[in-house]
Amino acid sequence: MNRNHVILILLLTVIVLIFYPVLKNNKEVGLDDESAHLELEKFKKTEEVFSSRRNAITIAAGIVEPAVVSVNVIKTQIVKRRHSLFFGFYDEVPYSIQGIGSGVIFSKDGFIITNAHVVEGATEIKVILTDTRQFDAKVIGIDTGHDIAVIKIEGANLPFALFGDSDELIIGEWAIALGNPYGFLIKDSKPSVSVGVISAINRDFAENKDGKIYRHMVQTDAAINQGNSGGPLVNVYGEIIGINTFIFSESGGSIGLGFAIPVNAVKKSTRELIEFGKIRQIWFGFKVQEINPLIASHLKLKSLDGVLVNYIQRNSPAAKAGLQEGDIINEINKNMIKDTRDAELAVFDISVGDSIDFVIIRDGKEQKLNLKAVEFK
Repeated sequence: MNRNHVILILLLTVIVLIFYPVLKNNKEVGLDDESAHLELEKFKKTEEVFSSRRNAITIAAGIVEPAVVSVNVIKTQIVKRRHSLFFGFYDEVPYSIQGIGSGVIFSKDGFIITNAHVVEGATEIKVILTDTRQFDAKVIGIDTGHDIAVIKIEGANLPFALFGDSDELIIGEWAIALGNPYGFLIKDSKPSVSVGVISAINRDFAENKDGKIYRHMVQTDAAINQGNSGGPLVNVYGEIIGINTFIFSESGGSIGLGFAIPVNAVKKSTRELIEFGKIRQIWFGFKVQEINPLIASHLKLKSLDGVLVNYIQRNSPAAKAGLQEGDIINEINKNMIKDTRDAELAVFDISVGDSIDFVIIRDGKEQKLNLKAVEFK
């Protein structure tokens, strides 16, 4: 018996305990069906019963719901069409493809967060609010690597949701996933809501076929289904703690393995995209390589963990920080480094202006260095 079954049984038990005395009393006094129905409706409207239906989850969903939007896109895809079976003549024909996803307004100025894969390549974007208002949206910027996009609509009295702090997440706390994947499909423009818990944090995934890297992902068993990409994952305060992004599923439906981009990473991307329209490239000025047994033997290293600095660019941030060729980098911003893949992931979330702490081995002794991230120009 899983957690959902337990919750269902508890809810049914509560309902029986609440309504059994009323139904029993109705039977004893000989009320007819209509009178019993009226008594039941009166009972349901009492303050005590109404209060028992409202809880932190329903309140949180109500807070963020108006800010959840449907993101409808039209993308143009070029398809090769063959003219002849014998001569191999082709031409290229543009086809319009409709896509749909979710998003959340996070500013009274109409800025909206969604996933990059929802709006990449879009020639037209239509945003639908829960109050049925429709707006044309423009792309402010796309962070392809982190799968974050910021789009904007122009309107008055726009609802918006507030950011939380994903560094404060507790495994096992309630999580609420919202999405609005219906768009023009149904008349009701209210978002769907699913509830679960924070199952895990800091889940890292290898780069996918689209070149996107997902790091420090928030795992939840709240159902995240197709079309919910870009919608918010919120806590019981109604604060955004993540952006729903993908699920693990063989069938395409939710099996309790959903993943959201942590909101603190989202904040960094949105600031860059709004101010600069892009994610600025970082200039480090050094290169590294794997440590193989031959290198380890030559340098008298006890393990193959870490990466070897094999190039330092003159007057670069790395050079100014004191990094030297031959240094072994064992740690970057408290992330243990075993190979070049670890090193790439450790600096993937770095933005211009960030401070990077290194733990290195030089001449057999551990040292600490600090590098200031600057923009590559």
